Amino acid sequence: QLQLVESGGGLVQPGGSLRLSCAASGFTLDYYTIGWFRQAPGKEREGVSCISSSDGSTNYADSVKGRFTISRDNAKNTVYLQMNSLKPEDTAVYYCAATLSYHCSLYDPAEYGSWGQGTQVTVSS
Repeated sequence: QLQLVESGGGLVQPGGSLRLSCAASGFTLDYYTIGWFRQAPGKEREGVSCISSSDGSTNYADSVKGRFTISRDNAKNTVYLQMNSLKPEDTAVYYCAATLSYHCSLYDPAEYGSWGQGTQVTVSS
């Protein structure tokens, strides 16, 4: 059974850093394009970053460009999201998701068929 498990969330002060992990089980992660999405209370789920299975190309939301970095370690079957210079508006539940599409898209969560349970990130002083 295909499963994704996020970890690494927590409480951090503004300007701080966190690294989220998305570990896969039941399938080989390098065949999948992986996306990170987030959802804040009262807001729609939004795409944050994704990494393509075909060539490792990446995509970022404008709000996180230059601060977040997505990477994958196929040997560990894990995708990471390094988040630096965190801001209060980054506070949300962060989800990773997988799709067999080669296309790395942040615009339609419905393109991703498998989702993790989410990990809470809170940026507050």
